[in-house]
Order: sequence, then structure tokens, then C-alpha cells
Amino acid sequence: MGPTASGKTALAMALADRFPVELVSVDSAQVFRDMDIGTAKPDRATLAQYPHHLIDLISPEERYSAARFRDDALRVMAEITARGKVPLLVGGTMLYFKALREGLADLPQADAALRAEIEAEAVRHGWPVLHAELARLDPATAQRLAPNDSQRIQRAVEVLRLTGQTLGEFFARQAGASVPYRLLSIALLPSDRSVLHERIARRFDEMLAAGLVAEVESLRIRYNLAPELPSMRCVGYRQVWEMLAGRIPQAELRNRGVFATRQFAKRQLTWLKSTRELVVYDCLDAVSEAKIATDVERHL
Repeated sequence: MGPTASGKTALAMALADRFPVELVSVDSAQVFRDMDIGTAKPDRATLAQYPHHLIDLISPEERYSAARFRDDALRVMAEITARGKVPLLVGGTMLYFKALREGLADLPQADAALRAEIEAEAVRHGWPVLHAELARLDPATAQRLAPNDSQRIQRAVEVLRLTGQTLGEFFARQAGASVPYRLLSIALLPSDRSVLHERIARRFDEMLAAGLVAEVESLRIRYNLAPELPSMRCVGYRQVWEMLAGRIPQAELRNRGVFATRQFAKRQLTWLKSTRELVVYDCLDAVSEAKIATDVERHL
């Protein structure tokens, strides 16, 4: 696991060359079909040589959850194990890793009518107003969320209104089902964040050159999409959508996309620093791959 542009996929493929592993994607954006460029999905030739489980699962019109990921991951891990191989999970969606390792709180099912009501309030008053309501009733959750984090604010308010309980109260009762595997949790962290920022900028430039804008235009034609869908809230896709909708100038797309990706990497690093039982390596150190391979061999 590691932040975007830390070299996770390249490392996973190098380990697959040496050990009897199968790769399992832990990426909330790569689950969407036809979203290839902006998610940095491996190309077809790479996937033919290094198959990845749990990519291209759903349409960009659909939603995918941490609970569904946990179920899917445990299923494919059992299948891999039955074939005499070892699951190697690789990705940057830290919530999915957490769900797999610790289980999930027994939260209520989504209520479509209530969600529509909350969204209508947000249209009238703005998400910061709902964030302020959350700050009064569930300050611990509100403190973790940005005032415009619509998806998470909506869910937290929804749970409050449905049950009268905070997310924290649900998580406190979380059983935390154990994972039936002996884990080696490898984290790739940069010793110099400015170098990671340079990688992020270079990769976003490569995405634009590869046709990211055309990809989003094609998605808008092929699917019934809206800016609030999780697929279109992915970093890069959101900025292109805003540019195509005329909300930001084309000249600002590159800088906004790079900035959003850096902020995303910052959130990933924050998650990792609070995660227990990690074996940490410098993703900028050329000898890290050999050290990791040695640790993997010892673990296996």
C-alpha cells in the first residue's frame, strides 16, 4: 500500500515475477469499467501478463462500497489460496485495506428517500450548512470531514437521522472480524515528498497527453452520469468534468488536477501514518525493492 505515484504496481509486478502470487487490486477507482487513463489502470498487455482481480467490476453509473470490497476480496483470496498461490493486495484505497483488516461497523442500509432529501437541502443551502449541522450533533465525525465532502457528509447525516446515533457510536460497537490470513503489510512512503509531487505532476501530464479529456467526454456519451456519482468524483475525472461543464477554464485544468492529486496523496499518507503493523520502505530508494523481496521471501 502507498500513496498515488509511489510505485505500487511496478513493485507488485516485480514480486509476481519472483513469487507464486496473484494480484488483487485495492483501488476504488479501478473498479469502474472504461475508466482507464485517469485511474492509471494497467494497459491490456500488462494485465495479460499480470492479471489483476477486482478491476473493471462495475459501470461508472454504479456505486461500490467498502463492504462489497471486503466480501469480494475475501472471496478471490480464498480462490487464490485454493489454487496454491498467495494473494498479493496492491492499491491506495486505505479505507478498503482497513475494512479488510478490521471488519466493518453494522451501519444501516442507505435510504434513497432520505438521501434525496439531504441532497435537496444541500442544493438549497450548500454542503457547509449540513457540515455545520453535523458539527453540532456529531463533532468527532465533522472534524474529520471537509465542509464540501458531500459524499461522507451525506452518509453521516443520513445515519444520524435514521438512527439517532453517530458514526462513532456504531464504530465503537464494531466487532472487527478477523482476516484468516497471516499478513505482511508493506507500505511505500516517500522520504522526500517534493519528489512524490514531481511524480504526480508528471503522471497527470501523461494522462492528459494520453487523452484523459476525451475519455471523460466518451464516458458522458456512453453512460448516464452525474457529477455527484462516485466515478465522477474520482481525482482527475472531477476536474475534467468541471472543465467540460464550463466551471473552470481549460487553462486551469492541469494545475487543478495536479493539486487535487497531491491533496489525495496527502490524505493517503495520513491514513498510513495512523495504520498499525506496517513494514515501511522508502519508495524513492532504489534498493527498497530488493529489501522487500527479501522480507516477502522470509514471510512466505
